[in-house]
Amino acid sequence: MDLTYILERMSEPTVLVLAGMLVGILFGALAQQSRFCLRAAALEFSRRKPSDRLPIWLLAFSSALITTQLLSHLGGIDVGETRQLASPQSLSGALIGGLMFGTGMVLARGCASRLLVLSATGNLRALLSGLVFAVVAQASLRGSLMPFRDWLSGLWTTVDIGGNDLAAHLGISAITAYLFGALWFLAGLLLAWRNRSSIWQTTAAVGAGLAVPLALWFTTSMTRQAFDPVQVEGLTFTGPSADMLMLFLSRPTGGLDFNSGLVPGVFAGSFLAALLTRELLLQGFESGPSMARYLTGAALMGFGGMLAGGCAVGAGITGASLFAVTAWLTLCGIWLSASITDLLLDRKQRPHSPDPETQHSAV
Repeated sequence: MDLTYILERMSEPTVLVLAGMLVGILFGALAQQSRFCLRAAALEFSRRKPSDRLPIWLLAFSSALITTQLLSHLGGIDVGETRQLASPQSLSGALIGGLMFGTGMVLARGCASRLLVLSATGNLRALLSGLVFAVVAQASLRGSLMPFRDWLSGLWTTVDIGGNDLAAHLGISAITAYLFGALWFLAGLLLAWRNRSSIWQTTAAVGAGLAVPLALWFTTSMTRQAFDPVQVEGLTFTGPSADMLMLFLSRPTGGLDFNSGLVPGVFAGSFLAALLTRELLLQGFESGPSMARYLTGAALMGFGGMLAGGCAVGAGITGASLFAVTAWLTLCGIWLSASITDLLLDRKQRPHSPDPETQHSAV
């Protein structure tokens, strides 16, 4: 993509922020409409009662993986320049962080991206949980929790196994990667058809997944044409949420980038989608114990996401689409701990109660 015309008329940081905001609006609107949620998908799978959430996640995941690999094969994306593959990553952090994130995701009834999407629709539980998530993520990144995070991260790294490229380790070819993605895409379509998911919902799920390679493609184009260095990246919400919090609390000390527009873009996209479909609704905590549960989960996700180097979207879709070893470790940890936490808490204590984060009412 030739960005010469745009870069001649706007500064590079402005272009990055606007692009991040546009991609964020796209993802936010489509995630809100499709009800994209890794937590709900994991619980449907563990309970062996697939409904509409598991196929939605599979369609988003597989569409992101197939398109990312295709663009990489065609030269549109420099996967080797992404953070996940360009520098050493923490295997211990990915595993421990993934387990923490999955547990927190169940307690907070939504991952980081889901909390952001829900908060824009008037869900005050998600809004407060998202703020706690961002505070703990910031403390883990640069604050009081950073030494503990660094210690856990250093226990086992990708240097010990010769890199973070799973495709290289397993000898996965481009054709194999396409077939792998196509298998899950077909599974998503079949489950969506069996559960009578609407065409719009399944289309929105695919669109939400395509936001990941879109971000990778744009930042790759900026890397090749911008004067200052630009990080090639997809979508992630742990680090950007922490940085956005500090952007509101103090004077910016660093330059603006793609992620600076991503978080407000997702919020705006979800709000507009909910407004147009009359799904805006103020919701609060039901009780004190309910509030404690949500905030504990948010704190676990904040530390776990930063330790793992990615959230349910950052690792579970972006990193997995790049075939990063740490991303797949994180994703497996999230699914495992989410299933165990659900078994120990929700299924035993309230087996028939509705999930408050899956209920949608019109204004």
